[in-house]
Amino acid sequence: SRHHTCTSLSHHPRGGVRLSPTDLVLSPEQVSVAQAVPGSLFLEGPAGAGKTTAGVARLRHLLESGLPADSILILVPQRTLAEPYRACAAGPDLPPGGTVTILTVGGLAQRMVDLFWPLVAAEAGFAAPERPPVFLTLETAQYYMARLVRPLLDQGYFESIRIDRNRLYSQILDNLNKAALVGFDHTEIGTRLRAAWAGDDTQGRVYDEAQGCASRFRAHCLEHNLLDFSLQLEVFTRHLWPHPLCRAYLLGRYRHLIADNLEEDTPVAHDLLRDWLPHCRSALLIHDGEAGYRRFLGADPETARSLEPLCDHHLALEGSYITTEPVRACARHLAHGLGRSSAVGDGDPREALVLEYSRYQPQMLDWVADRVAALIHVEGVLPSDVVVLAPFMGDALRFSLADRLARRGVASRSHRPSRALRDEPAARCLLTLARLAHPGWDMAPTGPDVAYALVIAIESLDLVRAHLLSQIVYRAKGITLSSFQDLRPEVQERLTFTVGQRYERLRHWLQDYAAEPAQPLDHFLSRLFGEVLSQEGFGFHRHHDHGEVAANLIESARKFRWAIGEPPSEGSSLSQEYVEMVQDGVVAAQYVSGWRPGPEDAVLLAPAYTFLMSNRPVDYQFWLDVAGRGWWERLYQPLTHPYVLSRQWPPNRLWTDADEFEARQSALHTLTQGLLRRCRRGIYLGLSRYGEDGQEEQGPLLRALQRILRSAGNGPAASGEEELATETQRHGEGQW
Repeated sequence: SRHHTCTSLSHHPRGGVRLSPTDLVLSPEQVSVAQAVPGSLFLEGPAGAGKTTAGVARLRHLLESGLPADSILILVPQRTLAEPYRACAAGPDLPPGGTVTILTVGGLAQRMVDLFWPLVAAEAGFAAPERPPVFLTLETAQYYMARLVRPLLDQGYFESIRIDRNRLYSQILDNLNKAALVGFDHTEIGTRLRAAWAGDDTQGRVYDEAQGCASRFRAHCLEHNLLDFSLQLEVFTRHLWPHPLCRAYLLGRYRHLIADNLEEDTPVAHDLLRDWLPHCRSALLIHDGEAGYRRFLGADPETARSLEPLCDHHLALEGSYITTEPVRACARHLAHGLGRSSAVGDGDPREALVLEYSRYQPQMLDWVADRVAALIHVEGVLPSDVVVLAPFMGDALRFSLADRLARRGVASRSHRPSRALRDEPAARCLLTLARLAHPGWDMAPTGPDVAYALVIAIESLDLVRAHLLSQIVYRAKGITLSSFQDLRPEVQERLTFTVGQRYERLRHWLQDYAAEPAQPLDHFLSRLFGEVLSQEGFGFHRHHDHGEVAANLIESARKFRWAIGEPPSEGSSLSQEYVEMVQDGVVAAQYVSGWRPGPEDAVLLAPAYTFLMSNRPVDYQFWLDVAGRGWWERLYQPLTHPYVLSRQWPPNRLWTDADEFEARQSALHTLTQGLLRRCRRGIYLGLSRYGEDGQEEQGPLLRALQRILRSAGNGPAASGEEELATETQRHGEGQW
């Protein structure tokens, strides 16, 4: 039959077919996916059901059957989700010849624009079609946006809202991206947002000003052959994909498609697949009906589902290779507690839950650190199989957790992809040292900046001694560092001669570099990292996060140099312009290295959605501040709206409080189910009566958890259940 459901995948089958020389074994249903006859197959199932494993097996089968690798195209919504396919395609035991193409739709668009630029440049409205295009990253797009919008801010634009400038720039770009991903003209952004707004006209004027900034930016891009993500996609979908030459090239070359995580992709990507499917010899579309975490980036699970009737076959996988029955029971009860399901089934969810009630957040963090340390040091759990999650991972929370874990002998790493580069201590250190090495920029760092940079750069140097050292050796006038040998003996002894030796090595390196002709900033940063900071005795030698930030900063500076090409203003260097841009708070682009699995000896600290999009299971999850409303509330985005700027929202319908409530409830349900689907053994819930800001917390997630503990039966109580019940009675369930 066309429809088939696979159940009972709780554990790997002992029989089956091996995927590779490794120990991975496929179920009969996964084998049927891997060896499917020509045609199109729509494969669906929840996270953990083995869909991507089946997709990788399909890729391997195609390659081993003798098909040219360059006839296979794999589409994913985010580059980081392609890692399993990339690892398979690079396998040393595969037949030689050709390379599998693994892209996002945005990456495909950029390749086609670059290849067929002369065909459509004039038609697309570019002022200089005879000149090559310049592709912008998120960071370089923000740079150009800032240059255009900054004068308007001085004229009074956006006076009625309070938002950091870098977030303002990124939200205007996000509007342009939404228009391109959904498929409407960028000139309709303000109209759509205004039509859904039910409040006073002040916010309407903000939408008009955002529209004006977006239109100015688009005009500037067309005039100077600059292509940000939105313009790359529009040129491809509106001009290249309909062009017979481009379409013949793509359809003729790629006869076999695999599209994974359809629910996280966009309407334009689904439109492309809709046109492509009839021309494929084989196609595998993989869909998770319970996901859709990237809605704020344009993901549309509804248009993804619309592709199912177009496929020749349909296969549904159920069950999980990851979760245990108590975790699955917890997922069912939580869905019921959030009003998303009427049935809870058998099983006691409290077997998978450990809840600790604390009065204040520091007490909760102490409990989390103690429990993590016990899991690792006593029970032998790998640190990489433990993740600590919060709806938002601010600097204070991340530092508090990392410090507590370090004092208990547990290494940790953090991943916050939307964080601005200037907020990373390692990036601030590198850029401060760059300013010291380039006195000609006339960008003297402050004394505290130098002290903080020395703390990061020199191992075993604390902040107190770093401040003492910087006060003595640093002179902002002339931007000079004096020798450690010039210090009084008693000061040298206080700082220690080990620190002095390392400081002298760093100072001599900066001094020698300053005497040479200036190099591009990415070259300077690469040399500084490789020749000094990554060496033993310096702060980047053992710190995983610092090394990753350094790599991202070098890549960012290199792409900025490639995109800008020449100094944009007289009397300044390109490197100086980049440093100023980072200091303005540019939001970092996505770097694949940050999403790859980290070292096995480090616990991951991350925002919940970031962990979900890494798409990997762990043994234990710690959810922080489960009483907080951050699990339920959307980010403050006064210039955009992910639900209104979507294909599912009627253009003239008002966004009401009821819509907002439903969107938040649905997002919380999807988030928690996704987390539970990626947990093998248990969830630790950290609850503090007062949050980070000292306010009493009373969020919807806590109310749903209280319903679980109250209705789960008469089994043994979860840790913290009595305290939670007491607080619930004291406050009343309506408040909690």
